[in-house]
Amino acid sequence: MSYVFSPAPVPSVPVVGSADHFPVHRIYCVGRNYEEHAKEMGFTGREPPFFFMKPADAIVVVNAGDTGQLPYPSLTVNLHHEIELVVAIGKGGKNIKAADAFSHIYGYAVGLDMTRRDLQNDMKKQGRPWCIGKGFDASAPIGPITPAEQAGDVANAAIWLQVNGADRQRSTVTQLIWNIAETIEHLSAAWELQPGDLIYTGTPEGVGAVVRGDVLEGGVEGLGTLRLSVV
Repeated sequence: MSYVFSPAPVPSVPVVGSADHFPVHRIYCVGRNYEEHAKEMGFTGREPPFFFMKPADAIVVVNAGDTGQLPYPSLTVNLHHEIELVVAIGKGGKNIKAADAFSHIYGYAVGLDMTRRDLQNDMKKQGRPWCIGKGFDASAPIGPITPAEQAGDVANAAIWLQVNGADRQRSTVTQLIWNIAETIEHLSAAWELQPGDLIYTGTPEGVGAVVRGDVLEGGVEGLGTLRLSVV
């Protein structure tokens, strides 16, 4: 088979303790999946989970110990950070039951769901899709993937983010409204999950704006840290 131009390289994420990389198929994100974050965004209660997507090539890979560069995106003056636990799917499936969900997980990583909040809010007010606020270039920074068997007790892990050394977000994965297994059950009812899918599971309270020159450092207990400079 020939192509009219050379296909783009497959986006991929390094794997801890291996020379292999995890090829990214799709990026799914869970909206408002921590109760206190839902409240700060003007919502309450355990609403049914909802999802949005980012392009696979929106990832910005930051290796362990490095400080990555996060380009400040166009069209916004209100770029927000959202620290998240990322689940990497290693075995696909549709209509996966929560009881079986963990057998489909390859590993976990620390990620950021960067958001052009002003554009997202404008689209919400107009009743229009808010892809422009979520799915832009470099909107999904991510650290290396830790295989599940090496990741420890992720379901009870601490999750945190600092900006310029000051706490912004600090919580635990136990505070997820829809836990990891439930999220996979709901998500796989809507899409057939494939090996290579990444699930950004939601962010705790404390989201806020960053500007050029800020340094973001966040982590999930057992998965290391993710550090970036906004440029």
